Amino acid sequence: MYVSSVELKNYRNYEYASIPFQDGINILYGDNAQGKTNVLESLYVCATTKSHRGSRDKEMIQFGFEEAHIRMMVNKKGVDHRIDMHLKKQKGKGAAIDGIMVKKSSELLGMVHMILFSPEDLSIIKNGPGERRRFMDLELCQLDKIYMSHLSKYNKTLNQRNSLLKQISFSRDLVETLDIWDQQMVKYGVEIIKIREEFIKEMNEIISVIHEKLTGGKEHLFLEYEPSLTKDQYEKELFLRRERDIRQLSTGAGPHRDDISFLVNGMDIRKFGSQGQQRTAALSLKLAEIKLVERMIKDKPILLLDDVLSELDGNRKTYLMDSISGIQTIITCTGLDEFVEGRLAIDQVYRVKDGAIYDYEY
Repeated sequence: MYVSSVELKNYRNYEYASIPFQDGINILYGDNAQGKTNVLESLYVCATTKSHRGSRDKEMIQFGFEEAHIRMMVNKKGVDHRIDMHLKKQKGKGAAIDGIMVKKSSELLGMVHMILFSPEDLSIIKNGPGERRRFMDLELCQLDKIYMSHLSKYNKTLNQRNSLLKQISFSRDLVETLDIWDQQMVKYGVEIIKIREEFIKEMNEIISVIHEKLTGGKEHLFLEYEPSLTKDQYEKELFLRRERDIRQLSTGAGPHRDDISFLVNGMDIRKFGSQGQQRTAALSLKLAEIKLVERMIKDKPILLLDDVLSELDGNRKTYLMDSISGIQTIITCTGLDEFVEGRLAIDQVYRVKDGAIYDYEY
């Protein structure tokens, strides 16, 4: 699969832009704060309905306007499709596939598989557990609509339970009504844990090989899923924590508190690893993600590299470049020297300046 074009209207710093892409290596280059990342973000929004930056819809609409539009053309197994995204300041976004309105995000997720790699991802290991949960959720929601359904229902139940915990602080008689929400928490929480366990198991089969190659056989990387509640004792443990949750006015354990540990030769590099080890493990994680998606969808995903090459040393950069062969890749960067010198076969180059896209001949 590959993106053949994207059209932007009143999106971020783009009043209007129409950008065709090649099924190969595409480069957007220019100084910082010119709009390169905005293009990648627009593609990611069309694929996932969400900004990889965590931005709200109204933040992606150009200043002075009430709406923004994104139109992405994608070729999937030889068939062209059009994805339209309509962002509104005052209402929820609208989406359509081939001109047919999409009622739920689940109908869009999985239509296009995109993997975005940014400098922030190099910190996924040393940052808080929320970043690692987000990594699991973003990938699993694209790959598994059942998971997305469980996660959505779990989050709604979690919000209802937390709201009830706050009410109990004023009216203790409401404690018994927690049973209803606890049953729902267990129902969806157990399924989420099962799917996450399988996801990490499959990632381990791929990532160990990649990491050993990246480190010249010196390091073995193993991912360990750390659920805050075990699926076998979920209901019991949730009940035992009830009084603590009431005192703290929130649900202190469940899939929303899970984490992943990264063990290099048995050592947890979240706490004890060097910055180099953490960066190499993060790169291994992204490369393993590409391989896992290929295996599951029987097709190649689209790769977005947001100025990440400048953050990698020579060996890691070379390994990444060698790994993206045959995958449509859209790269942002501030300079072209390393590409023009012949390190990569380039199919399309654009210069980005002040929210405008220019063809570049080299």
